[in-house]
Amino acid sequence: MSRNVKVTLKLATSLDGRIALSNGVSQWITNSKSRARVHQMRAEHDAVLVGVGTVLADDPLLTARTVPAPDKQPARIVADSKLRTPRQSRLVESVGLGRVILAHDDHADPSTFETTGTETWAVGSDGNHIDLNGLLRRCEAEGFNRLFLEGGGTLAASFLAAGLVDVLAWFRAPILIGGDGIPAIGLLGLERMEQTQRWTLKAREAFDDDCLELWSPAEA
Repeated sequence: MSRNVKVTLKLATSLDGRIALSNGVSQWITNSKSRARVHQMRAEHDAVLVGVGTVLADDPLLTARTVPAPDKQPARIVADSKLRTPRQSRLVESVGLGRVILAHDDHADPSTFETTGTETWAVGSDGNHIDLNGLLRRCEAEGFNRLFLEGGGTLAASFLAAGLVDVLAWFRAPILIGGDGIPAIGLLGLERMEQTQRWTLKAREAFDDDCLELWSPAEA
């Protein structure tokens, strides 16, 4: 698999690594300055990627809302193996703002989206999820060399487990949510400490009491 596509995983969490309360409430964990930085980071990438669970839970727009606005919006991609994204979602209804792409397995029926202007990519499957390598190959073919992954936890865990994250951009707010909150990263299935991946801190930024840390995989 080509590694010409650089993947940045963005997390925005409490100090204890939670992205939402147990009831799903997540607005807003980080402050407005942190969120403005996220929009800037979106504008610096070719495409923004989320899982369909994020679309169903939050109905995000995923545009880069910077001042001034970017010359070109990043493409917005949903990892949606069974094409569960609603036609009435803000993503689908905002195709006039920039490309919207649903990446699915080979068995999903894309006909629902034929008249919406939404693109559908059959990228294959790896068990119950889309083939991440197939997705990155298609991204490279489309000229998307900088991919901004914004979650959710299952998709983040899949990219991490496959060793496909080049930069970890972790925003942390000075709050605690507790173990009943929703974790930023899903199950990795690790059984031994030597299976864990080490990371190297590259930079740190502060936004009032919020903190952004930029990490890269440690050299072997």
